[in-house]
Amino acid sequence: MKIQGTYTAIITPFQKGKIDKKALERLVENQVENHIDGVVPVGTTGESPTLSHDEHIEVIRWTKEIAGKRIKVIAGTGSNSTAEAIHLTREAEKIGVDGVLLVSPYYNRPSQEGLFRHFSAIASSTSLPIILYNIPSRCGVDISVETVARLAEKNRNIVGIKEASGSVDRVSQLGQVLPEEFSILSGDDSLTLPFLSVGAVGVISVASNLFPKAVGALVRLFFSGKSDQACHLHRLLYPLFRDLMIETNPVPIKTALAMEGWAEFEIRLPLAPLQPQNQAKLEATIKRTKEKLASFQHLLA
Repeated sequence: MKIQGTYTAIITPFQKGKIDKKALERLVENQVENHIDGVVPVGTTGESPTLSHDEHIEVIRWTKEIAGKRIKVIAGTGSNSTAEAIHLTREAEKIGVDGVLLVSPYYNRPSQEGLFRHFSAIASSTSLPIILYNIPSRCGVDISVETVARLAEKNRNIVGIKEASGSVDRVSQLGQVLPEEFSILSGDDSLTLPFLSVGAVGVISVASNLFPKAVGALVRLFFSGKSDQACHLHRLLYPLFRDLMIETNPVPIKTALAMEGWAEFEIRLPLAPLQPQNQAKLEATIKRTKEKLASFQHLLA
């Protein structure tokens, strides 16, 4: 399965300490209505580190029930414990998701051989398509280009990578050693357009929680040959992309969604609310972005 287009790293909404299923339904339905290609529950943006195992599986199940077959569901099932990642992946497969996203093992910082064995063990435990998730700033370890190529060669169901290293050059490096059908996806909204220009085929986006139509349009415009319009939309959205990372993700996007009435603002420790000055800046950026988008609806059709 070729995984391409725009996928939303969906938040996990809470209310009074519990997962807010009604808010999750509103959020997923909004993604469907705005023609997003898929959603990614319980990734970094979904606060997977502070969900219990039961909650983790529950969010995947609910997301799949809401989405049905209308859009793809790529479940976050990664862990720094190989056995735990295998368990979560098998549970996600039972639920019927379309694929899984596996983050690099964090904290224990395995060698490249350890990474190869970790991901290969998970791949051999499932028939689901697997997207690797390279985010060295959070995990303290980088999946080398050579290890990605080795994994793709050995495991037919490792079909893509969410690249959040911040390096456009790395996308070119990956493109030199991976088969054409392997999907490279941007893991940073602000780098989506540059990544697409050197061979990426889509994005797993934070910003599309809030503006799914606009983020989806940026990717579609590029692939329909309208790169000038895609660039224009990128420039319009860039301040939003920047300010959604003003503090640790997902605090800014949950703040933004609460401002717009999509869900209550509730996070779990050790995350903390935005500093007041950052919240004010984000609110102003959202307002300006909405005003600008209103003037360019023709780009979003």
